[in-house]
This record gives sequence, C-alpha cells and structure tokens, in this order.
Amino acid sequence: MSSLDARSARPRSASLPSDRVGTVAGVNPLRDQRDPRLPRMAGPSALVLFGVTGDLARKKLLPAVYDLANRGLLPPGFGLVGFARRDWAAEHFAELVAESVREHARTEFREDVWKQLQEGIRFVPGELNDNEAFAQLKQTLADLDERQGTGGNHAFYLSVPPKAFDVAVAQLRRHGLADRPKGSWRRVVIEKPFGHDLDSARQLERKLAKAFSPSSIFRIDHYLGKETVQNLLAFRFANTMFEPIWNRTYIDHVQITMAEDIGIAGRAGYYDGIGAARDVIQNHLLQLVALTAMEEPTSFGADELSLEKRKVLSAARVPSDLDAHTARGQYATGWSGGVEVPGYLEEQGIPGDSRTDTFAAIRVDIDNRRWAGVPFYLRTGKRLPRRVTEVALNLRPAPHLPFDGTDVRALGTNALVLRIQPDEGITLRFGAKVPATPMELRDVNMDFGYGTSFAESSPEAYERLLLDVLLGSEPLFPQPAEVELSWQILDPVLDRWAERDTPPEPYPSGTWGPPSAVEMLARDGFSWRRP
Repeated sequence: MSSLDARSARPRSASLPSDRVGTVAGVNPLRDQRDPRLPRMAGPSALVLFGVTGDLARKKLLPAVYDLANRGLLPPGFGLVGFARRDWAAEHFAELVAESVREHARTEFREDVWKQLQEGIRFVPGELNDNEAFAQLKQTLADLDERQGTGGNHAFYLSVPPKAFDVAVAQLRRHGLADRPKGSWRRVVIEKPFGHDLDSARQLERKLAKAFSPSSIFRIDHYLGKETVQNLLAFRFANTMFEPIWNRTYIDHVQITMAEDIGIAGRAGYYDGIGAARDVIQNHLLQLVALTAMEEPTSFGADELSLEKRKVLSAARVPSDLDAHTARGQYATGWSGGVEVPGYLEEQGIPGDSRTDTFAAIRVDIDNRRWAGVPFYLRTGKRLPRRVTEVALNLRPAPHLPFDGTDVRALGTNALVLRIQPDEGITLRFGAKVPATPMELRDVNMDFGYGTSFAESSPEAYERLLLDVLLGSEPLFPQPAEVELSWQILDPVLDRWAERDTPPEPYPSGTWGPPSAVEMLARDGFSWRRP
C-alpha cells in the first residue's frame, strides 16, 4: 500500500492530539516517504481564507494548499473554507480552486488527491461586517468538525486589505470563532504591512490581542518562507570558512535589493498610499538585514531566533542626514520587456496627484562591534529592468596590490552575493589571472545554484508557511517586537519625506530608479550593483 493510499485509508474520526501535530510518539510515519524538507504532517484542521477571490489567494494560497495535500502533508480531516463577496455555491468555489490549482500549483494535478481535498471544501458568501455571514461561517465550521473530523482546529487567514483587519478580527471575536474549545486551537494569520507606522502597528497588536493569544497570531512575511532566505542561516552557521570575514574588518558595505519589473498590476486599491518603503523595506528588507547581521542563535526556535534579530534591529538606525541617505521615486512612462508601459500616475485607479513612492532606498547603520562603520544600503522598486532579490556583501579592497597598475584595471572588489530570487543560489566574485598574459587580472564568478545542485524542487514560500501555521510552528514568522523595531527604523524616513512635502522623483520605467539613488551611494564612494 502506498503512503498516499495509507493516508486515504485512515479513519476520518481518528484525530491526533493538537500538540503533536501529526506525529505518533514523536515519529512521523511519512518522514521517509515524503519530501524531506517538509517532513511534518498537519493534524486535523480547517483553514478559512477571507478574500479568497483576490490574486494572493488564487495564485499563491490555494495552489499551496493543494501542493501540501499532494505531498501527503494534509490529513484526511482537513477543511478549506472560502469567504468572499460572491453569491456562490460550494461547487462554484471548488471550481475556482481547481482552476487556480491547475494554473499555478507547482506539483502535478492528480484526481485522487483533488477528490479527497474537495470533500472538505466549503464557501460562505458575505461582507466582513455581515453578522449573518459570520453566523453561517460558524455553522459551516461546526459542520466540518462533525463531518470532516477537523477537530475544532481553525486557522483564519486574512487575505484582505490591512484596513479591513480590525473589522475581521472584531467579527471573529464577536461570534466566538476566536474562542478555543478545550483540546483544540484557533489561529489568525495577517499579511503585511503590519500597520502604517509605529503607532498603528501597536494599535493593531492591541486589537489582535483582544481576540487571540500571542502564540496564536501569525504575521506572514513570505520572504522568510523562501528556501534561499533560510539557506542564509545555513550558509552562515553551518560553515566555518566565511564566519571569520563576516564583520567590519573585511566587509566594506552591504547592498540588499528587491527589484520588480512589473508595475502595480491592477492593485491600485492596495498599493496607493502604502508605497515601496512601507510595502517592502519595513518587512522584507529589514528582515534580511537582521538575518544577515545577527549573531548565531542558541537554537532555531522562535524565541531564540527572534532574540538575535531584535538585537540587530535595536542597534540599527538611519543616518541623521536623511536627505543625503535616502531616495524616493515614482515610475514614469517607459519601456519594459520591449513594450511601452504607462507611468504610475497613468495607472487605472491612481489619482493624478498621488505621491506614493514606487521606489525607495535608504542607508541603515548598525551600531555594534561586528558592523560599526559598515553601511547597509536597501533599495526596492517597481518597473525596474528585471525581477531580482539579492544580498550582496562587498569586501574591502586588498590593502596592497603588487602588480603593475595597467594589469588590474578590470579588477573590481570581491563580493559574496546571495541570490534570493530568481536563479536562486550564491555567487562568489573574485579576481583571477587571465591565461596567456604576464599578470592580467579579471573578475570571475564561482556559482552555486539550487536548480543544478539538488534534484528536489523547492517548495513555494506559502506552502511552507501555511503548513507552519497549521502546525503552530513560529520560527519563520516575525514577532511583534521585530515589527515595532522595524517601524522605529523607518518612521524617521517617512516623517522626513512627509515634512519635505515634495512629490517622489520620477524615473523612466525600465531603469534602475531615480538619479538621487545613484547620488546617495556616490556620496559614500560606492555605486549600486547591476544584478
């Protein structure tokens, strides 16, 4: 009997204790048969997706649920409930799920897996402020507990605009959906941005805390679920060769880039008024700073990992001269992928006088012994030449080169580049002698690539993170203190931009951002990498 057949044959009423999350005596019977990177099977549970008709749910969340089921990591006692403003029957919603899975899932579509998953699919139509809809949701979950054996374990994923978090959480609390019956759990998942600034982030935490315990609140930063981000920790702490140079003595400066070649892609309602700095720097990039700069944790448990990240973020600050060490831009008409594209102000749904930044760059300094004097430059933007996320550690130049000056004219600085996406891997750039020359040096790359080094394909970030939500595993989710510290770093920048009361600097689509970003690094004697 195959592992899938064995999984299907398990009695639906046989549930495991919620604190064992799919193991028996600490042993997972699927560990040897299934993907070794995702060895734990979730226990009986139901996942409620609010805003299930949005792009995030259709392109990422629903396919991730199917991929988990296809890997044998969801139990027979699993339910999936969609909640949205559509007058649909459950069958119509199931068709939407199947369509999303066929188009976006990373694993092949299998009828037997789909049929089993389909048995637990439900849909509840309604608005977030609709009490009758939430009463129906409560009844639907009770029905799943009885018929599907989900055991009263419910996770609520708020795939809705941040301004709707308050209403959704208040409704969950009002209708008793956040109340945890004995022997079961209730969890809530929220997407970034976590607030609009420090004050609003704290207000959000207080409202969440009224309905859910701290260990039941999961803040998703999907970058932390990426294999390449987790590999940053493995690279640093499982190897000895780079640790001696991972400090101010050898590293000149660090550049962290998240570039997108697309525009807002029809997300005007979400993006306008938030902008690049709030959308990316406050969470993704400052989390990458923390993981790059932190000390070795005593373990990779949630508390230990968060402690070291908090130490770094507590020591991080932006320079006092913010005009010289930040840049803010907005894409204008230009060319992307050989096609002429509109500027941000011409995008559908964007006000003609919008001052939302689509490009942001800041310098961050870390005041501790390891990193004092090493600037971290962070940049993100839309409508840039290509999609890429990377962490580049640029080493100090050699103190002396015993070569004739003409022989090293093509030699740059040594660099260690961690490629987060795409072309996931690591590049080491160093100087080497050109063959058949007296002593001509040239930069060369030594590459590690995930695609060529491993037979297994990497799971999507949301696949890993959804499983961790169902398991109650917290290490890959930012803690409240990390969120607040990140806002404390970014808020002075946002305040300064608001105080200047000038529009973002325009840059043509398909270029690497506004001139002020180039000038920002030039003042310190550096230049941006061209990934």
